[in-house]
Amino acid sequence: MSKEMVLDVNVTTMNYNELIHSVDCIIQNNEKANIIAVNPEKIMKLQDDVELKEVINNATFTIPDGIGVILASKLNKGKITERITGVDTFIKLLELSNERKYKIFLYGAKREVVTKAVDNIKQQYPNLIISGYRDGYVEDQDQLIKEINESGAQLVFVALGSPKQEYWIEENKDKLNVNVFQGVGGSFDVISGNVKRAPLLFRKTGFEWLFRLLSQPSRFKRQLALPKFLFKVINDKKKS
Repeated sequence: MSKEMVLDVNVTTMNYNELIHSVDCIIQNNEKANIIAVNPEKIMKLQDDVELKEVINNATFTIPDGIGVILASKLNKGKITERITGVDTFIKLLELSNERKYKIFLYGAKREVVTKAVDNIKQQYPNLIISGYRDGYVEDQDQLIKEINESGAQLVFVALGSPKQEYWIEENKDKLNVNVFQGVGGSFDVISGNVKRAPLLFRKTGFEWLFRLLSQPSRFKRQLALPKFLFKVINDKKKS
């Protein structure tokens, strides 16, 4: 898969169409892949977390979910030109599953959230098959693995938050007869209608982070990762 390094983290250089086409081919060929979204905040955390960095660098697709990653690539004359968000990838894979009649399994979030997400998906994508779903509070993991395998799911979407979802996928992907895994963070909240996304203008211009900050001022400390990230990218470029 086409990738480039951003502060020692592999990032996929594909656009949406290339990514979804690749995922479709993986399912058609009965292969396996996992999708992880990376943004400046996560990349900064990985600078001090060798174990998680290895998990993420070994992922099939590490999508650039953050305008800062695009800027970093441009500063280094890289090939990443399009921001690919986790939630939009999730939605596009639902659209693909609807077109191809693929089977999906949803795991994670609160019971009322995942249940509402399932209801909304069934209404909007009537041709895909939701072969099962569970909330994020399952205690018997062996039973969950058995349930997913018996469901025949080809795609599993895991909403446990990061890094728990990345570790769960890494630990269980070889136990599951599943083609594609995606850690989707809070996407079930979006699909269920529990959380509203930024207006399209904010998303298209890469300022979704600003909308979130204005909506949730408590995110201020988290947003400081972006200038720190860009400073490190520039500083590393000067050293090279």
